[in-house]
Amino acid sequence: MSKSKTKPTERVLVTGASTGIGEGLARRFARAGHDLVLVARSADKLKALAAELTERHGVKAVAIAADLAKDGEVARLAAALKRRRLDVDILVNNAGINHQGNFSKMAPAAHQDLIRLNIAAATDMLAHFIPPMVARGHGRVLNVASTSSFVPVPFMATYAASKAYLLSLTESLCEELKGTGVTLTALCPGVTATPMMDTIGASNAKFVKLIAFTVLDVEEVAEAGYDACMRGEVIRIPGKVNLVTTISSRAVPKWVSRRVYGFIGRMGN
Repeated sequence: MSKSKTKPTERVLVTGASTGIGEGLARRFARAGHDLVLVARSADKLKALAAELTERHGVKAVAIAADLAKDGEVARLAAALKRRRLDVDILVNNAGINHQGNFSKMAPAAHQDLIRLNIAAATDMLAHFIPPMVARGHGRVLNVASTSSFVPVPFMATYAASKAYLLSLTESLCEELKGTGVTLTALCPGVTATPMMDTIGASNAKFVKLIAFTVLDVEEVAEAGYDACMRGEVIRIPGKVNLVTTISSRAVPKWVSRRVYGFIGRMGN
């Protein structure tokens, strides 16, 4: 009798891994025994996290500092991993930023910074890492979108539009890649207790206070994201309140959603 072979560990690449939901997802995948490639701009935070996860869970964790919003940075990352023979089995597309406030009062560069990271870089990651997955006949993608993917959000207009783009792209590619062995999942959390929420709270305390009962902790969101990704679900909305709110918002006319979110946004602007 031949000895049964242990299934190779799937390697996970997590962008925006140094803090918030990205860090939470890195910790969850490490706890499940996955090797990791951690990517973010902060080299020191990444190295510390990689060392901690290696010691605590016995996984291999590689830290790579990169600013994915820069032209050519995703291609350089993909080339570096290829040189090091580090195949990516699971891509967690998490890196993103948010700007809140009156659209007409923001600098044009702020909108472009958000688009470069939330849309252009996220798409570039998919374009570089999905083809090798298809060639191998296996792979998973977890795109971190938002509940704002489903509704117009005045005073976070560019951010909400970027997340709507990511959700649409996820759903389209999920259908396009059927039968290839590659699955795509959109994780759509609501407001989560991360440094990004702290930034929003600093500029719009009334808004944060109003939606405080819906706020999820990072661990809950990370658990939902991990579970949905491994199951191959297309869309996961963590939290019962967020799920009910999102489903309800899709059942009402668009003008109602605009008015409601516009009223909330104006409370702090």
